[in-house]
Amino acid sequence: MDAVLALAGILGALAVGVVSPGPSFVLVARTSVAVSRRAGLASAVGMGLGGVLFGGLALAGLHAILSQVSWLYAGLKLAGGAYLVWLAVRIWRGASEPLSMGEGGIPREAGTGRAFSFALMTQVSNPKTAIVYGSVFAALLPPDPPGWLFLALPPLIFLLETGWYAAVALAFSAGRPRAAYLRWKSRIDRVAAGVIGALGLRLVLDAARPS
Repeated sequence: MDAVLALAGILGALAVGVVSPGPSFVLVARTSVAVSRRAGLASAVGMGLGGVLFGGLALAGLHAILSQVSWLYAGLKLAGGAYLVWLAVRIWRGASEPLSMGEGGIPREAGTGRAFSFALMTQVSNPKTAIVYGSVFAALLPPDPPGWLFLALPPLIFLLETGWYAAVALAFSAGRPRAAYLRWKSRIDRVAAGVIGALGLRLVLDAARPS
């Protein structure tokens, strides 16, 4: 019974972090409204797999390693921040470019494979997420967790992350959000680029700050 309560507490704590706005939310929302519902759902799957990766690494003890090896954590933050800044620059540069429309008014841009890879890279670009996962597990896992708990956590994390971002994709890929995006594309893209770029710069500055 204690393990079941621990599992519920872990999923509840992780859910709070998942629904908090960040670069992952911005990317899935923009992909869904700018490309297609299918691409948005592919992004959601990428986010889910990224969450499983972080969850698995946290269970394997990455949190303890990053806490002890400061230069490794700084290096991961620098690499992740640089990726987010690059992604922001890419979005900003394409903000003024019109979309090529296909059948049914669906924009022709990135395919599902590309949307998936961008989402996965965005999800894993923030090593602070590994710290969050590690901290939640350290605080809420029982001292001697049963084996089934380790087996249950990865698929449940996948369902949690993918489910939330799939809901985001479905909401933003509806007709009205897409029409509003097409009308205000340059402004929306630049806001998205600004949010992602600011988060990336924050990671880079954190990495450069003396510990």
